[in-house]
Amino acid sequence: MSADDRRLVIAGASLAGLRAAQALRQEGFTGSLTLIGDEPHAPYDRPPLSKDFLTSEGPPPDTGLPVPADLGARLLLGSPATALSPDERVVTLADGARVPYDGLLIATGAEARRWPGAPPPPGVLTLRGRDDATALRRRLGSGHRLVVVGAGFLGGEIAAAAHRRGARVTLVEASPQPLASAVGPTAGAYVAALHREAGIDLRTSTTVTAFESRHGRLAGVRLSDGTRCAADTVVLALGAVPATGWLASSGLDTELGVRCDIRLRALRPDGTVVPGVVAAGDVASVPNALADGRPLVLGHWTNAVEQARAAARTLLAPHGPDAFRGVPSFWSDLHGARFRSVGLPALADTEEVRENDLAGRRLEIAYHRNGALVGALTAGRTGRLARYREALHHTVSGQRPEVGARG
Repeated sequence: MSADDRRLVIAGASLAGLRAAQALRQEGFTGSLTLIGDEPHAPYDRPPLSKDFLTSEGPPPDTGLPVPADLGARLLLGSPATALSPDERVVTLADGARVPYDGLLIATGAEARRWPGAPPPPGVLTLRGRDDATALRRRLGSGHRLVVVGAGFLGGEIAAAAHRRGARVTLVEASPQPLASAVGPTAGAYVAALHREAGIDLRTSTTVTAFESRHGRLAGVRLSDGTRCAADTVVLALGAVPATGWLASSGLDTELGVRCDIRLRALRPDGTVVPGVVAAGDVASVPNALADGRPLVLGHWTNAVEQARAAARTLLAPHGPDAFRGVPSFWSDLHGARFRSVGLPALADTEEVRENDLAGRRLEIAYHRNGALVGALTAGRTGRLARYREALHHTVSGQRPEVGARG
């Protein structure tokens, strides 16, 4: 079978899926290309949903991702993938359609982590997709009482955006500092100070124990410190989980996302390669050199883009020499501070604070594990990241060839 006779299918029509489709065409693939999307919307960008989308005046900004006119792809939107049969090489959709493939790229992303207890009452929301952001945007306004549960970057961005819209915001965080497990205690204290300085009611070392309703409507939350917060809306920002439920009977290893080898080929639980299947983006669990080769799921924009390109190349040449050796990076804007990071600060056992100026909105921290650099974080010092990125690329490119995956 020649390359142009192959039927390539991408399950997931968001950032990673679209970028993979573009990469396939750029690599010279001219055969059949299909993108499957669970939402009815054309591909769009997610990072603005917790920022400008919530704060802009007038109509919400367009977050759509440009789809090249010459992409030549069939888009199947609004009917998510519900099952995969690698032996038959068929993806089944919610409407019963069966989509055959010769090569499959899994890019179904992640889902918002749900409340662990009984289903909460109406008025308790999550924010993952455009429809979620639209529902939240409609609720926000002057005097609106909002409780955000989880003070990670997503929760912090939602809280900051709502505050700009005039809402009265309470931000509830189970840890002693926001983001402490992700970027350490110094950056966590810095973010906490930003929130409190802006006028957000930040409650740390605190959890929500119950939701209160009155006449069928959300009225407030009870907290673990015994206090009560009135609330018109609650947003759960408890993290995300890879969207792998549709792969339950596929035979793929999906215990912690779709486990892949270093070429982004999907693996079975015994470590063997699933022929013709690769993964990329928030759903993929990929060996990372900064973590000594341990598979990690990274929900970052740049990671999705870089893995999409690498997975596309692997799909066209499964036994090629290329391995994915990306350096993770992310960004966030909170209360006038522009945070940028490279590497994996969460892995560090020590941090070196090189600048900490809350008033000037400047911060620079280098993160080390066993004496080796594993990440860096800045606020207002983006230009300083280049040398950290270069050092981390050197570390990643010097890793030994992958062992363990067979196929």
